[in-house]
Amino acid sequence: MHFLVIKSRTIKIIIAMTIVCVLLSIGINGTASAEVYFGYTTRKVPVYSVETTEKQVAISFDSAWGAEKTLGILDILKEYDVSATFFLVGFWVDKYPDKVQAIDEAGIEIGCHSNTHPDMAKLSRDKIKEELELSVGKIEKITKKKVKFFRPPFGSYNNDLINTCESMDIIPIQWDVDTLDWKGLSGAEMTSRVMAKVKNGSIILMHNNSENILDGLRMILDRLTMNNYKITSVGELVYSSNYSIDRNGVQHLLKEN
Repeated sequence: MHFLVIKSRTIKIIIAMTIVCVLLSIGINGTASAEVYFGYTTRKVPVYSVETTEKQVAISFDSAWGAEKTLGILDILKEYDVSATFFLVGFWVDKYPDKVQAIDEAGIEIGCHSNTHPDMAKLSRDKIKEELELSVGKIEKITKKKVKFFRPPFGSYNNDLINTCESMDIIPIQWDVDTLDWKGLSGAEMTSRVMAKVKNGSIILMHNNSENILDGLRMILDRLTMNNYKITSVGELVYSSNYSIDRNGVQHLLKEN
């Protein structure tokens, strides 16, 4: 009987290990099921915000459809003497090369936002690379400057995407403050959302052609400056080297030993 008990226990261990292996082989939204099962994740994440003691935030504009308000945005940024980052889709660059040049000539940072605005997490590695290379190439051809940042459409990503970005020396960027300007919110509503969520190191998401973007941008800049925030581009906010990113997407500068 003692032998049978040991054998039964061994069988149970084998079954348990088999279940774990199966869980490890199945992906859920880019994260292995076993990682979720054990309460941790090895999924890589982009930069959502930055750990900093400075009252500094970055404003960013995704540009995919329409460009009528782009020059107005540049005028407001110049008026307030602040910087920002535009994330451009490749087909937007094709359609509005003059706007790309205007953004660059205004000294505003440009990152890429894919070539065709797909859900990048649903693409093969080759397609991910193609989307990045095409969009980056189009921007760099106009600006003659290296593209350093990428924002995935819909905020959708997985490890293949982040690994591809890393191989191209590009930092993937998300956001931790969403104005929801694309929903047609008023300037006051956008401003309330920002001021309720903003903190040191926040990255604010806006869109270049949303309905009330000009009113909203002006009001947001007013409130941020009144609260002594320094408003910059993403590149001026994030760490470009010697950093780590925690599971919440907060970028931390590594301390030197």
